[in-house]
Amino acid sequence: MLVSILSTPVLIRWLRTHNIGQQIREDGPKGHFSKAGTPTMGGLAIMGAALIGYLAAHIKAVSHTVFTERGLLAMLAMGGAALIGFADDWIKVSRQRSLGLNKRTKIAGQLLIGGAFAAACVYWQRVDTHLSFTSASPIHVSLGRIGWIIFAVVVFIACTNGVNLTDGLDGLAAGSSVFAFAAFTVIGFYQFKHLSIYHNPASLDEAAVAAAMLGACAGFLWWNAAPADIFMGDTGSLGIGAALAALALLQNVDLLLPVIGGLFVIETLSVIMQVFSFRVLHRRVFRMAPIHHHFELLGWPETTVIVRFWILAGMCTAVALGLFYTDFLAHGGIG
Repeated sequence: MLVSILSTPVLIRWLRTHNIGQQIREDGPKGHFSKAGTPTMGGLAIMGAALIGYLAAHIKAVSHTVFTERGLLAMLAMGGAALIGFADDWIKVSRQRSLGLNKRTKIAGQLLIGGAFAAACVYWQRVDTHLSFTSASPIHVSLGRIGWIIFAVVVFIACTNGVNLTDGLDGLAAGSSVFAFAAFTVIGFYQFKHLSIYHNPASLDEAAVAAAMLGACAGFLWWNAAPADIFMGDTGSLGIGAALAALALLQNVDLLLPVIGGLFVIETLSVIMQVFSFRVLHRRVFRMAPIHHHFELLGWPETTVIVRFWILAGMCTAVALGLFYTDFLAHGGIG
């Protein structure tokens, strides 16, 4: 968190010096036009701070955390998705337009990173291919190796795009991500302390990944809160989404992920509903999608939308942790 707070203004100055600013979509809310030119690609600060935080968590003098293959796999998935986002951001700023990579190229990149991550999980880490709310209670539906890989890729793409769609208001995605990563930090540490296989170092390492991302997002939020001095761009949103997906799949709480990231699910569903309704019924469900723009057009101040959506994200986290703990105890976990 400290690294993120201190490094972000340095990045802001560098971006301003090189005239690297956000391009605003022409069909967006009129109040957003004033944000044109705001430094973007702030995800570089998030990813860099998270990497430093993750490495610092392994200093033997202050921590018992050890590097594990699963922790490193989560960091690699996050970094790979962030690279796709960086390419998208760079095209936007270099060509002075609001569109970066075309949809096919972007999805192809996500498929490549998600597929490589899923295959590594199955064939290298031998993850449990059962669906589950907690590691203590996998339901009796095994997807098999190929089925789990397909499922994991879908989760990966859904998460990266869900966070990307949510990143439309100052601090909305960063603040909401803090809650989600807090949940994964608690889950990872609780699994480390209380799973049947006690003190599994991978669980603690996964908690370190989540804690590093929590701190990085919280520190970035200091500069990204309304009115934002910098935007995270796709570099940040795709990296955050990949980290959420990787942690959920590695911690075997894949069925709990839609609750932990409930706000991201709502934002994504609003876009799906809008597109379906417009193309099939030739009418709009919302004034604009994603849904946060709908409330802006209803007259809500931007900060009101952001804070209320943060509250919703916090409620989702509380419900998810309650479900995790209840399910954990119900299936023989130690309280």
